Amino acid sequence: MELKGKTILITGGASGIGLEAAKQFLKIGAKVIITGRSKDKLDAAKKQSPNLTTIQSDVSVAEDAKLLFDKVSEMGGIDILYNNAGVGAAPINLGIPTEKHIENAVYEMEVNYLGVIRLNNLFLEMLKSRKESAIINTTSILSYVPSLLEATYSASKTALAFYTQSLREHLRIIDSKIRIFELLPPVVDTEMTAARKDKKMTPEELVKGLILGLQKDQYTIRIGDTKLVYFLHRFFPKFTFGLVNPKRSEQYLKP
Repeated sequence: MELKGKTILITGGASGIGLEAAKQFLKIGAKVIITGRSKDKLDAAKKQSPNLTTIQSDVSVAEDAKLLFDKVSEMGGIDILYNNAGVGAAPINLGIPTEKHIENAVYEMEVNYLGVIRLNNLFLEMLKSRKESAIINTTSILSYVPSLLEATYSASKTALAFYTQSLREHLRIIDSKIRIFELLPPVVDTEMTAARKDKKMTPEELVKGLILGLQKDQYTIRIGDTKLVYFLHRFFPKFTFGLVNPKRSEQYLKP
């Protein structure tokens, strides 16, 4: 897929992976619009990269999504929708009943899963009208093997992975030319993972892999350790579960 000259909308683009993607897309000649919930972070991103267009918006809020669509339409529309926004709740033991189970699950599903469907539904007709267009959904290495520390987060990303695969096939059946990409990152060094001691990939390295996958029309883009986990899990699921969930992680779930 040719990225130069495309207009790309990145949700959750004010920091982390989204901001790094915005910078690299700008360097190769794309026009980039980023969204985020924090005006301060959006302003800081704009200061770093003046060519960015910023729109404050929360993907989990239906009214925000509709306003975002209207603003983007007024600007002339987009060619690529990059659903990057994601959230993760603090570790919690599912075996100890608490209202936090529901609160965390609703929070993560609203942003990580339902927010993606909401935006896709709004922008699909616009993307269908473009000569070359795409949707990028960010799932996770945890859509293959769940993390005990991020149980409902893992579930939200697994739901998104299945939805992404189905959306790709549904569009094929109706003869739509929209390309549907799935990005599966490993643990990436961002604010969300700041407290974790695991091996982490830099956002720069991840985005380089994403861009290469887009340019090669590689619809399922597995980066770094995700490749290894994908293959190991197919043949050694119990072993792979142990790799993702080492014994030391259990201490975080004890009362």
